[in-house]
Amino acid sequence: MTERPSYILFMTDQQRYDHLGCNGHPVLRTPNVDEMAAEGVNHDRFYVSSPVCMPNRASLMTCRMPSSHGTRSLGIPLAHHNVTFVELLRAAGYDTALIGKSHLQNVWDGDMKIDIPEAREGFSAPPDELAIAIRSDLNDERYRYEKRKFVDQHNAVVPKPFYGFDHYDSVVRHGTMNGGNYEYWLRENAPEVLCLRGPNNQFPHEYSVPQAIRTKVPEEHYATSYIADRAASWIEGRKGNPKPFFLMVSFPDPHHPFNPPGKYWDMYKPEDMPVPAAFEANDWDPPEYVKIAERDRANDPSLGQRAGYTLAVSKKEALEARALTCGMIAMVDDAVGKVRKAAVVADVADATVQIFTSDHGDHLGDHRLLFKGAEQYDTLTHVPFIWADPRGEQGVRTDKLAQTHDIGSTILEHAKVEPSLGMQGAVLGVAGGEGRESAHIQYETQRTQEAFGTRPRVHTIIHKKWRLSMYLGRCPNELFDLELDPGEMENLWNSPDHSDVRSQLLEKLAQLEIAHVDRVPLPTDQA
Repeated sequence: MTERPSYILFMTDQQRYDHLGCNGHPVLRTPNVDEMAAEGVNHDRFYVSSPVCMPNRASLMTCRMPSSHGTRSLGIPLAHHNVTFVELLRAAGYDTALIGKSHLQNVWDGDMKIDIPEAREGFSAPPDELAIAIRSDLNDERYRYEKRKFVDQHNAVVPKPFYGFDHYDSVVRHGTMNGGNYEYWLRENAPEVLCLRGPNNQFPHEYSVPQAIRTKVPEEHYATSYIADRAASWIEGRKGNPKPFFLMVSFPDPHHPFNPPGKYWDMYKPEDMPVPAAFEANDWDPPEYVKIAERDRANDPSLGQRAGYTLAVSKKEALEARALTCGMIAMVDDAVGKVRKAAVVADVADATVQIFTSDHGDHLGDHRLLFKGAEQYDTLTHVPFIWADPRGEQGVRTDKLAQTHDIGSTILEHAKVEPSLGMQGAVLGVAGGEGRESAHIQYETQRTQEAFGTRPRVHTIIHKKWRLSMYLGRCPNELFDLELDPGEMENLWNSPDHSDVRSQLLEKLAQLEIAHVDRVPLPTDQA
């Protein structure tokens, strides 16, 4: 047993709070994660810092808001001038490892969606090195480690430490077309599987939901199994090692495409899934972004086969997406069980805190939508968070507010490692902290959208039973009573009866925005 505790952080991709057995799902069975919850503290009101992959994962690593660490949207790599909490653990003597998805850097090729304005007639255009108001090196080679070109040229060997991780087995992208170290492992150990991947090689099926792929890749060669096997081997290899460790086990599932392999495809049935309220509410007047999504889908039924953003779906498609998502989560749960068992075999479980969370959610048919976008519904922002400390409380539920960028701050406090000046996360009660009064969420995208405008932004506050969202762009602002209207079907922004609540929340949101303006770098002198 080590003097300092070790940590295993399990992270999924695009998993809502309510898609766990321990969080009340009526059908899905997740015995291993449920067992973890029974051994620790399960947080009922845990929110992301941003409801999209790269910004929220950057907030996890830096303990800072997107407006501070700079990865405000997809497409912006996490700059190395940011200090990560993993680097602080490493400096304090921890062994550090990441197995699975990082998505701290871009993984797809393709031009950005922002049009740089041309110089006006009669004006001098700035040279390229002065065209953007802040100089950066984000096009440097060291921010391309997860893109296919680098992976192919360097056999998926990423220079380390990688944001503080001394060990990194990478799995990049989604579905069965994952790359990184996983793809090289397939080439060496099961080359015959490579030709089974992708939508053009799937088994026939009757599902109609976009991006449902009945993969021919066997369960044992699917990315979730690879991650579980590599993580279990890494832990078992530590038997007798007295050094504390931090291991992040990061699964690309249950993010779309919906392709649970083998037995997991048939494990859950669409007809057994709960029906989203929007398909049964006859008096619901959808917001404009739902109407636009429905119109776009009607005009182009094939839209969902290539879209990675919010998509309108039918009731049938929603239930199919839910069933397949449950199959993917069930496989992740089995993988979690394998890693947990490895900790017992290696005799490190009694000194290891195990944590479970996700980077954001998915509409999964709520509000007749699928995937994710600028919308701020609870289905996207509210995720699981379980903290199981063998020396701490067991079988406890808490409704105290917490967020993704609090995770690193809480781990550092629990490990007795001082944070860097400028880190913005709160220390949660599981580490003796007071937590937070409100959740503060920031979203930005580079993609112009009819419903939201050009390069839309939206900032949200969750306070007590209220959710208030301010949109920069075309979309009307929102105010919801999460207690009386948990499905967020009635926007109270323009309600005269709620003007006082709206004013109070706006003041609190302004205070949070001021609090999260950077206080670093520090002054170099008094004046």
